[in-house]
Amino acid sequence: MKVTSRKDMIISAVLLAVLFGIVAVLDVNLSSTGIAMTVLKKGCIYSLVAVSMNLLNGFTGLFSLGQAGFMLIGGYTYAILTIPVEARDSVYQYFEGGIIRFAVPFWVGILAAGCVAALFAWLIGLPVLRLKSDYLAIATLGFAEIIRAFFQWDKLGVLTNGSNMLRKYPSFQKLMFPFTVAVICIAVIVLLIHSSYGRAFMAIRDDEIAAEAMGINLAFHKRLAFCISSFFAGIGGALLAMYQTTIQASAFKSSMTYEILLIVVIGGLGSVTGSVIATFLFYACSEWWLRFLDSELMIGSFQVPLLRSGFRKVVFSVIIMLIVLFARKGLMGDREFSVAGIREFFSKRKRKGA
Repeated sequence: MKVTSRKDMIISAVLLAVLFGIVAVLDVNLSSTGIAMTVLKKGCIYSLVAVSMNLLNGFTGLFSLGQAGFMLIGGYTYAILTIPVEARDSVYQYFEGGIIRFAVPFWVGILAAGCVAALFAWLIGLPVLRLKSDYLAIATLGFAEIIRAFFQWDKLGVLTNGSNMLRKYPSFQKLMFPFTVAVICIAVIVLLIHSSYGRAFMAIRDDEIAAEAMGINLAFHKRLAFCISSFFAGIGGALLAMYQTTIQASAFKSSMTYEILLIVVIGGLGSVTGSVIATFLFYACSEWWLRFLDSELMIGSFQVPLLRSGFRKVVFSVIIMLIVLFARKGLMGDREFSVAGIREFFSKRKRKGA
């Protein structure tokens, strides 16, 4: 068993190295502004956010809809802390240059984004984690809407720039950066899931009464899962701010959370690799593969009906409905795509054939 486990780890490391090589090649050969690169960058960013949401909703069983709010906090924290001092007067032109008169390195800004989001989660979690199911979802959704309005408040403009956008902070052009950050963060989440804390999270999801009877502190572990999920959502928000090069609170609407939740459901509640795969499929379909449906098509003198601007979203919605109806556990269910899983699958097929 130990030999097999070590072999699987070596194979996984080799595959990950190959994947990094592929990303490096794509960075060189694809246009940084092309649609394929856009899908890949957004896929990396939102896969991290989706996995962080799955940690809470899928592995801990807490139905939270506050992900957009924590992404907003993370994105704003990064932008506020990393805008160069010489650019602050032009960015905060309506607020006399703002109150922050220093700038930190981008990596400090990314870590701060996660920490501030986790701090807000801890404060919010004190009252709302006493709620369950739909009530928790409504409370966290309300928090996300309140924080969006709060960040646009002109009285807070010296810090957040009010309803104006933040800009001129460090961003990225290459795919390797968001890919590397996403891989590291998702790897940390996977290690957490396979630790004693992760097993406690899943015990709470399966049966709170039995978990408490086993000595698991429900309040502590729920708050821990909530803060960790928000930490990585904050980092995802910082990456999104870097990708967009500007950030404005009005963009972090509840529809953003619904999209992330949809990705988690499509991939499978309780599957990390399912969330990652579903994220790339979601953005590839919605922004690339189905884009031709938005263009009118003429065959001779006959115009193909329905093909016009906006029809792509209709078809995409139908596809999502079919997935939800006929694959209720999502693409992966609660399984993971792994070397050991592939080996087990083929061994079962071989035994059935024999």
